[in-house]
Amino acid sequence: MKDFCFSKDRTYDLAVIGAGSAGFSAAITAAEAGARVALIGDGMIGGTCVNVGCVPSKALIRAVEGLQHARAINRFDGIEGEARVIDWATTVSQKQALVEDLRAAKYTDVLPRHENIDYVEGRARFDDDGQLTVNDAAFPATKIVIATGSRPHVQAIPGIEEVGALDSSSALELIELPASMLVLGAGYIGVELAQLFARAGVAVTLISRSGVLPKAEPEISKALEGYLAEEGIRLARVSGYDSVASYGDTMRLIATSGESFEAERLLLATGRVPNSDGLNLAAARIETNGQGGIVVDEHMRTANPLVWAAGDVTGRDQFVYMAAYGAKLAARNAVAGEARSYDDDTMPWVVFSDPQVAGVGLSEAQARAAGREVVTSVLPLDAVPRALAARDTRGVIKLVAEAGSKRLIGAQILAPEGADSIQTAAMALRAGLTYEELGDTIMPYLTTVEGLKLAAQTFEKDVAALSCCAG
Repeated sequence: MKDFCFSKDRTYDLAVIGAGSAGFSAAITAAEAGARVALIGDGMIGGTCVNVGCVPSKALIRAVEGLQHARAINRFDGIEGEARVIDWATTVSQKQALVEDLRAAKYTDVLPRHENIDYVEGRARFDDDGQLTVNDAAFPATKIVIATGSRPHVQAIPGIEEVGALDSSSALELIELPASMLVLGAGYIGVELAQLFARAGVAVTLISRSGVLPKAEPEISKALEGYLAEEGIRLARVSGYDSVASYGDTMRLIATSGESFEAERLLLATGRVPNSDGLNLAAARIETNGQGGIVVDEHMRTANPLVWAAGDVTGRDQFVYMAAYGAKLAARNAVAGEARSYDDDTMPWVVFSDPQVAGVGLSEAQARAAGREVVTSVLPLDAVPRALAARDTRGVIKLVAEAGSKRLIGAQILAPEGADSIQTAAMALRAGLTYEELGDTIMPYLTTVEGLKLAAQTFEKDVAALSCCAG
């Protein structure tokens, strides 16, 4: 194996492998720092988020929210409403038009604005000497950022390859709705897609090994599970999967317990796998963990001192905004010689269910597992005036604080508008606020975010004894 050095005739200061959100972030950041950059893409430009992930899923989730809101409008006296799907193919077509518009506006049309970036179409990998190649030809680059993203995980179930199972990408391309569907996995992807298809009129069974959103606070997971069941989603918890097979137009899944589940379609939502397996990383002395994620240090650098990695391919914080954030750090550290560190302590996350789930910082269980003494506050949404006015009190807010200092270290929200409130909690954690300081913060009345103020006050007060805006 050759040493990690490159010949002087190599022309690019940085090669970025992967043309998704992380890749574009790295390329643009490096170019703005004065580097000559090659952005290497293999397949559709834009990556997962705009093409088959965030954008198309949230567009369809919003569409079916309209259906549910119309059906639930009778919670207001004197008002009736109804809505239904009349042409799902047209709905999907509208979604696809949005995808194509954003792909052009945020990716394809962005490249000509950066003279220092050359887009290279091809398959990048390391040769057996650890040197970068594109389409098996040596490629001129001094340093490298790997940002190849991830793909849906295929559960290892006997028969799974023969039944035409959907994944989180192909499910969003369906132009005809099945009558019934099994969704395997109740993490954020499974929950979002199960509710999406159930609201569109599909009979959905949501099957998991660990329950609904197992990493969320138990109060939130339990409440959301109840709301999903109220919408007609069948929830099943199994210890494992024995086999799956097709019988005419029906798929039958057999659990290890012997229980069987049947539906027209099967959707796998059991996580994502880093796209690291085709790069010949070992030859470049780049390490991966047991799940295939590229191992990086706090500066996004791999074991190879000339290679950095960012985004889903590292297997951590698989959110598009964290991919872009990590890629920006990697690029600055690679081309500008900086030592910026990755910090996800106050990273907000969102599940676009309805009610939405959002969180930041440590859960109670995580804090206790780390040996920290904590106190918690749990506020049901029926104590929040906004929820009462909307006649929709589905939800709960939970805050976690250090027992002695009262400093906030975690927050989770389950609420119809929870996603738009979590950033306030993130800023509170970043600023090191105590729950007393958050409780004293001025917040507008009849907003969901006011629930954070009330939850903070709940540590030491009975908010039911307060008048509107008091305290």
